[in-house]
Amino acid sequence: MSDIIQLLPDSVANQIAAGEVIQRPASVIKELVENSVDAGAKTINVLVIDAGRTSIQVIDDGCGMSETDARMSFERHATSKIRKADDLFALRTMGFRGEALASIAAVAQVELKTRTAADDIGTHLSISGSKVTGQEPVSCPVGSNFSVENIFYNVPARRKFLKSNATELNNILAAFERIALVYPQITFTFHSNGAELFNLRGGGLRQRIVDIFGKKLNQDLLPLGVDTTICKVSGFIGKPESARKKGAHQYFFVNGRYMKHPYFHKAVMTAYERLVPVGEQVPYFIYFEINPEDIDVNIHPTKTEIKFENEQTVWQILTAAVKDALGRFNDVPSIDFDTEGKPDIPVFDPSRAGSAAPKLDFNPEYNPFKPSPSRVPSAVGGQAPGGWEKLYDGLDLEASDASGVMPDAEADIFAPPADEEQPASVIDEKSPAHYQYKGKYIMTAVKSGLMIIDQHRAHVRILYEKYLARMEGKSGKPQQVLFPEMVQFTPSEDVVLQNILPDLVGLGFELSPLGGGSYSVNGVPAGLDGVDNVKLLKEMVGESAETGMSATGGVSRRLALQLARSAAVPYGQVLNNAEMEDIVNRLFTCSNVNYTPDGKPVISVLKQQEIERLFG
Repeated sequence: MSDIIQLLPDSVANQIAAGEVIQRPASVIKELVENSVDAGAKTINVLVIDAGRTSIQVIDDGCGMSETDARMSFERHATSKIRKADDLFALRTMGFRGEALASIAAVAQVELKTRTAADDIGTHLSISGSKVTGQEPVSCPVGSNFSVENIFYNVPARRKFLKSNATELNNILAAFERIALVYPQITFTFHSNGAELFNLRGGGLRQRIVDIFGKKLNQDLLPLGVDTTICKVSGFIGKPESARKKGAHQYFFVNGRYMKHPYFHKAVMTAYERLVPVGEQVPYFIYFEINPEDIDVNIHPTKTEIKFENEQTVWQILTAAVKDALGRFNDVPSIDFDTEGKPDIPVFDPSRAGSAAPKLDFNPEYNPFKPSPSRVPSAVGGQAPGGWEKLYDGLDLEASDASGVMPDAEADIFAPPADEEQPASVIDEKSPAHYQYKGKYIMTAVKSGLMIIDQHRAHVRILYEKYLARMEGKSGKPQQVLFPEMVQFTPSEDVVLQNILPDLVGLGFELSPLGGGSYSVNGVPAGLDGVDNVKLLKEMVGESAETGMSATGGVSRRLALQLARSAAVPYGQVLNNAEMEDIVNRLFTCSNVNYTPDGKPVISVLKQQEIERLFG
């Protein structure tokens, strides 16, 4: 029997490695820019065409490579960062495994022009599918110029599964921003299809955050800084009033490397308990400096998941640092006995005479059960003057109905439209009177028992179907605002906005571009009175960015749901009987009366038998 196990060819092994390291064009940007940072570059320029499908170019002014190093850099596991196994536990650079360039060259056509300061002439290297197609001397500036074209050209299945250009560009910008936030001293530029999206000059961290995410964020940032023997924590956190439901900018960095860490995110949000509404997020940019021997960055191919040796201790340090930052800037009332000195608290002295007991002023003649035609008790325990009946002279008491209830002046406002469908037969025998329980539930008697409706969720279902129909029919008419507001989007948010703009117009939004990612909000959908339109737009863009933008029809549904949640009656709002009747009737004309669009129950019926069993 012949042997069946064989070594893979290098080209195949590189393609397999590329499946782990190079997942999309954003991965190429990340690896190349990190290499430029490690090369000591002061200026890094990134240029992409067609969201990286056609071309990706990264130009830096770093140390460059010699002819031999340029050739070796594309070999698997060729790296300048590691000489022995122990070096893995003392890493302070970005790339170190030596797989990035080899993986990129395995699935794309790569050209490299590079020169060191010691050389008069540079090297031009061409590689396609892991094969060197050309090498020659070239005149070029000091540094490296990588050009990656036709990514996944030889792996059609991978290229087929790339998302839309808007989605891929958004991922590229996210990877670019994560690196730019770590190295504020480096100048970065970013161009997409010839248009400049970023021009970030070297400077301080706060200025870099503002340059990327807009000037408005500057007023919401609080500095953070704690230095301990375990780790050093620095950066910025957002004020509680900057919290929002979607699209908050949240970043963790460890030794200059971006990471995702849900456990530490919970630590930050724990410090904001009772300061922000449940479910809302605050922006933060938090940087950890820790001994490389105490972390492991190599547990995930993309190195975004990092394991900490003293995770619980770091959690406590982080929570204390955030609370300290909030307290020092008076966002949380606090008393610091160490810095404020001893408080002046009086000590009880039994020898001192006590205070006199307060005297009560009351009428001993007052009897609430004794009728008096001309005098009635007042609200404060005294008695009202006589002749109070004259205050009600001229009031037409005959206007009330047979039940003695005054007609509701607002009833006609909440009456369902004449052309609206009649409620389903399940509520044909419902009681005309409703009861609101704790500002949250509408309770009404029906034939089968007691029907309980969540007022907010019911209104969300009603408005969701209304807004969705508008978008599908492009029938949303903007309600012009008296004073247009301006909303500012970052370049990555602007990419998302352009993708959902047709749906926003269908809803009834009217936005006019002002340049630089700014828009004037000239019109909004009718019925959004009292809603912060700028915050709503930012949350809708954030929702689309988080959930993806490629699913057909999904964008419309998400936007309709987000708008419905913002415009629906909130918990705690007191409703009169006509308003409750309107919500109940309109709910039963919806396609699904039992659940909200995101699957939460709307109605619960307490059966008559269950009620009788309670008193049995």
